[in-house]
Amino acid sequence: MLQLSDTQTKTALPFGPLVEALRAMFKEGCEMPVRHHHTMAVPNKSDATLLLMPAWQSGSYFGVKLASVFPSNADVGEPAVSATYLLSHGTNGTPLALIDGGELTARRTAAASALAADYLARKDASILTMVGTGRLSANLIEAHFATRQIEKVYLWGRNFEKAEQKANELTATLGLKVEAEQSLENAVGQADIVSVATLSNAPLIKGEWLPEGCHLDLVGGFTPNMREADDSAISRSHVFVDTRSGAMSEAGDLTVPLANGALKPKDVLADLYDLTRGLHSGRTSETEITFFKSVGAALEDLAGAILAYENSKEPLGG
Repeated sequence: MLQLSDTQTKTALPFGPLVEALRAMFKEGCEMPVRHHHTMAVPNKSDATLLLMPAWQSGSYFGVKLASVFPSNADVGEPAVSATYLLSHGTNGTPLALIDGGELTARRTAAASALAADYLARKDASILTMVGTGRLSANLIEAHFATRQIEKVYLWGRNFEKAEQKANELTATLGLKVEAEQSLENAVGQADIVSVATLSNAPLIKGEWLPEGCHLDLVGGFTPNMREADDSAISRSHVFVDTRSGAMSEAGDLTVPLANGALKPKDVLADLYDLTRGLHSGRTSETEITFFKSVGAALEDLAGAILAYENSKEPLGG
């Protein structure tokens, strides 16, 4: 059985091909049972979350991801998310690959945002504001940079010194100007695309800040208690999701406004199935504000795991 470390997984999942793998998987579809979602108490710390995410394409591949989220890890500089992915043969059940799930998750999540932006952001969008300085922020910047002409990135974090350090690192590694911004309002107001990847329980993004024609990409919140944008952001936007079943039942950015009436189910215009299959055109004008909420889907993990495995059948670099 092939075993891929985090570095090997990253090498096997370049963002351009990964975005196209996700596009193809959403077009084709796969079997994707509802994920198992369990809350685990952690003594003297925030509750953790255990996720089990299976998916398969009949006669092709099947896989399952075991993931955990420990939010308090961020307080001591450790990754909040840990995961492992097992990919197996779809006709005989043979285990094929054990893939680093953290790297797989980070890259497929960022690729899903880049895929959504292909339909929802303006084609000339060139200024990206990244809200959050965790592991996923670098992946989101890289994914957008790999799939469109991003010329400038503003980076905001609760800790400005950390944001400055991260911005300098990304400027050096990506060859792209990344600038730390102290004012979140200013960072949002200058952006064509606003990508948010935090573990916030209270809205960070105010709808009144969103400039005409921008695209808002909410990635971090994955439970009903987590929110990254307020009701005004919802009411000013055309709303899209990665999957209706996941985002509309699990994400506080949608469940709260659905409960209080700020959002109605019919206001969620399309998901990635609709967009990739041409059932909805996505952005329809240069001035509309688009709002994309993702919570992740086992389909995305399966697509990424297959790509990583197929890119790694021969020794990496061989």
